[in-house]
Amino acid sequence: MAKPAHFSRHIVLAGSILFGVLLALGIHIIIQRFNLNLGDLWRTDVPELIPARAALAWWLVGGVAFLAGFISASLMNSAVSGRISLRLRQFLIAVGVVMLAAAGQAASAPSPIPTLSGALAGFVALCLGAVMALCGAQFALRRS
Repeated sequence: MAKPAHFSRHIVLAGSILFGVLLALGIHIIIQRFNLNLGDLWRTDVPELIPARAALAWWLVGGVAFLAGFISASLMNSAVSGRISLRLRQFLIAVGVVMLAAAGQAASAPSPIPTLSGALAGFVALCLGAVMALCGAQFALRRS
């Protein structure tokens, strides 16, 4: 019986971080259309309930990145040994394409956020996504 192959730990971590960052940025772009922005936490000119909306944005971006890192690391370990079905693979590819298409469509509309704060919020989403995806991938690799 053939011994199952395994990806290098570094390849799994790099792939998981990349996938987590892409999904975190996609979610960040999409939730901006629902008036949830990471940078709203530091605004003082609006008397509404902004810290709760900003906290929700932070949790959504971080949670999606963590789950993306965990799931992609688990799937990379399963895919290399041939334990993932063709239908599941096709479903995951379709979900990823739809998610990135929705983010592209949302990003093409004019942004209500000023350019500098929008760029800083995007950079923060990128960093948060990378850290949380790394944590999710590490958690998945320790479990396997």
